[in-house]
Amino acid sequence: MRYKLPDGQKITINQPFTYDGTSYPSNWLASATQEQKDALGMTVVQEYERPNDQFYWVTENENGSFTSTPKDLADLKKHWTKYFQMIAHNTLAQTDWMVIRKAERNVDVPVETTTHRQAVIAECGRLVSGIEGASDVPALITVVTTQNWPV
Repeated sequence: MRYKLPDGQKITINQPFTYDGTSYPSNWLASATQEQKDALGMTVVQEYERPNDQFYWVTENENGSFTSTPKDLADLKKHWTKYFQMIAHNTLAQTDWMVIRKAERNVDVPVETTTHRQAVIAECGRLVSGIEGASDVPALITVVTTQNWPV
């Protein structure tokens, strides 16, 4: 929780501050009574949830609230598609040698590995399909926050 002093200072718990010529230690706010805070003219600053900077251009307003503008949807879709494809690529790369071994020497790939690889490919496909179908930034956020990569 943040507080504001009449001179405009915003302070938080465990923060030392100086007001009206008096220095207050870092533990003052946590131990002060409501009457002591009122005597200094402190008011509670309303806390606002900051929009996610990955998806929005965010500006903090004077009162601590935020103004946000969605980033370009096409650019976000490109970024997240590449990101998920990179995750799939890096995950599959760990067992690519088994697939190559199968092609070159006809050594079977363990069933667990095949199952895992198929699940990685399916999850990447599901996410990329969801990204392509997202009609706006909130829909895209829903897709990218529902990742379910196989373990």
